Amino acid sequence: MTKPIALSLGELLWDMLPSGKRAGGAPVNFSYHATKNGAEGYAISAVGEDELGDELIEALKQSGVKSIVQRNAWPTSTVEVSLKNGIPEYTIVKNVAWDHLLYTRQLIDTVSKADAVCFGTLGLRSQESHDTIVELLKHTAPGTLKFFDVNLRGDHYSKELIHEMLTYATVFKINDAELLLLQDMFGIRGTSNEEACDWFLREFHLDYIILTAGAEFSTITSRTGETSTIPTPHVKVADTVGAGDCFSGTFTINILKGESLHAAHRAAVNAAAFVCTQSGAWPEYPAVMPDFLAESGYTDDKE
Repeated sequence: MTKPIALSLGELLWDMLPSGKRAGGAPVNFSYHATKNGAEGYAISAVGEDELGDELIEALKQSGVKSIVQRNAWPTSTVEVSLKNGIPEYTIVKNVAWDHLLYTRQLIDTVSKADAVCFGTLGLRSQESHDTIVELLKHTAPGTLKFFDVNLRGDHYSKELIHEMLTYATVFKINDAELLLLQDMFGIRGTSNEEACDWFLREFHLDYIILTAGAEFSTITSRTGETSTIPTPHVKVADTVGAGDCFSGTFTINILKGESLHAAHRAAVNAAAFVCTQSGAWPEYPAVMPDFLAESGYTDDKE
């Protein structure tokens, strides 16, 4: 059976954690976890012509993620990550290598073969990379799953950017804090989370909208009206870096493999819980993923 191709567009960086530096970047994290779930994962990004760039490219090779990583004269990205009760806070430097992604024939050819493409707002903050990523999205094949994980960071987003990227997306992932902000931004105040999600689903003709609420629950709704809500299992948290990206990559690949909405959602919840028990965004996977939901007493008939 041919592996689905899952591709990410955007930031590739070093997360500078209290425990040391770890390779990351939300889109690349998506590709890593998609790969671990049986995809042929690709990362498209850029790093500097420096030692940190060399190390990132080597880390990608070791991870099993394929990549097209451009080299340029800007510095390789590093992000200072501080943890408060395991929850990360980020200090993101501007004008780094991935802000200067060039539009090339090689990228067009690769994107056109993808079954799923992931992107977020941060990788689009510069005009140069924005224009490249938007043009690449226009070259996706019909039926490609285009996963927009909004991932709001600092001041690296705007209503205009979010609206624009929603017009390209088929899947939209957002957390509860981001949803509150977007309700105000898009003038849909006074509505419940469910009503707000339904508004985005209809307004932008999405196939799926995913709402995550941290340690509480996650809900996925499809354009057909099918909904899956699953509580977040409680685990001993090392840190939550990359957990949301793991959720995204796992859900995407399970959908591409033909799993039901609920089965794909359940796999995503368990995988994300596992990542929370580990340090950093790219942990080694166990031979068998623990069923944290079953351990917490959850059964599917509780829907």
